[in-house]
Amino acid sequence: MAKAYWVAVYRSIKYPDALAAYAKLAGPAIQAAGGRFLIRGTPAKTYEAGLGQRVVVIEFDSVAQATAAHDSAAYQAALKVLGKDAAERDIRIVEGV
Repeated sequence: MAKAYWVAVYRSIKYPDALAAYAKLAGPAIQAAGGRFLIRGTPAKTYEAGLGQRVVVIEFDSVAQATAAHDSAAYQAALKVLGKDAAERDIRIVEGV
């Protein structure tokens, strides 16, 4: 079975305090669901249309596990703390090769 990767790319961060509060809840929720953080930070270099904002990559054993992590009560509670306006980001779950 192919591993899965949860990729979050931030376009902008409007409320850093809300993002920090979200991270305190989201990290443990994702790890409890089997996620392993591979990347958390800002790019060392960007190319083409890349933005110099935060990037997060989390590895899971499967797409089903990654989806379950996102849909879990613990992660949904973290999203409520983040709110809708704190950050503009793009999250994708991608199957590995």
